[in-house]
Amino acid sequence: MNSKIETADFIIIGGGIAGASAGYELCKKGKVIVLEKEGQAGYHSTGRSSAIFQKSYNKADPLLNILVRGSEKFLCHPPEGFTSHPLLKFRPLIYIASSDNQSSLDELKQKLSQIDVPSEFINGEEATRLLPILAPEYQGRVLVEQGAADMDVSALHEGYLRAIKSTPGEVITNAEVTAIKRVSDRWQVTTTKGVFLTNVVINAAGAWVDQIAEIAKLSPIHIRPLRRTVIMVGVERGTSPEEWPLVMNVTEGYYFKPDSGKILMTPGDEKLMLPSDAQPEEIDIAYGAHFLEKATLLTVDKIDHSWAGLRNQVADGHPVVGFDPKAQGFFWLAGQGGFGIKTAPAMGRIAASLIIEDGLPQDLIDLGLTEDQISVRRVK
Repeated sequence: MNSKIETADFIIIGGGIAGASAGYELCKKGKVIVLEKEGQAGYHSTGRSSAIFQKSYNKADPLLNILVRGSEKFLCHPPEGFTSHPLLKFRPLIYIASSDNQSSLDELKQKLSQIDVPSEFINGEEATRLLPILAPEYQGRVLVEQGAADMDVSALHEGYLRAIKSTPGEVITNAEVTAIKRVSDRWQVTTTKGVFLTNVVINAAGAWVDQIAEIAKLSPIHIRPLRRTVIMVGVERGTSPEEWPLVMNVTEGYYFKPDSGKILMTPGDEKLMLPSDAQPEEIDIAYGAHFLEKATLLTVDKIDHSWAGLRNQVADGHPVVGFDPKAQGFFWLAGQGGFGIKTAPAMGRIAASLIIEDGLPQDLIDLGLTEDQISVRRVK
């Protein structure tokens, strides 16, 4: 281990999308060091995200809608030099429900209108033009949401990290945190790659945020790591699914979309587990295949690939952002499971603004965001 003590204005623990987006904003104000315990930043949740940009996430949750709207400008028009190609590829998003669950589509449309997300009903003939493999059970009518898109997670994440590395800051991998303590008026963070001193520690360790807090002798926020399974399934030779829509089942929680000439599908599972390198279980893979066959005319004879990631949330499903009420300079950036990619630009700006400006960005205040909605104090 390097015996030299390195200093920085901001130490970020966790190199996933949360830590990377905060680091991108903070490196404009001072030296940032990102400490990542894995050999690759974003190895866990960020690198395994299916990444859908939608303003209606979590059944049109108004708070999450604000965070997505606050990220839209950056994602549609990233700064010059940030990436060499678009971060979003727009694609229709259709919501389906069986004939005995049509009221759920009406309820969702009403919620979408309340947060000003454009949507419209289309009939079965129009639906099958969008998705030729849609099963008859779901052809009564479908709800189409405007403005959804696929996201290039890698380009977004790498853009953030590249910007940090272009400053005096660093992204240090294989740097597992072993000790955190106050030394005079600063934090000393000891890792397997050296010792670091800073005025501000940002805890963006995903599923491990409570473990980092324990190392610092602070109380937890009771993060809930939830396993989510994803499968990839091929389609018939000669079939090109690239123009097909994103498809979400309103009542059963599964969704699927085209991806690299195949179908990416998740059964929508959320199994509580300990922080770990999540792996898919056979039962959830089977559910994914079952739901895909139920919603489409496809027969799933083979799973081409499967994986799992962790969606890290607190009880109310909203992010946890802010300084710990009992530890000066210890900042929480957590609980973004399921929506962390699509809200990263807003969350990065929020974190930097609260750390440096002691308040929220004005454009997010104008959209209706209040500090109480995301404050760490609500879970402490």
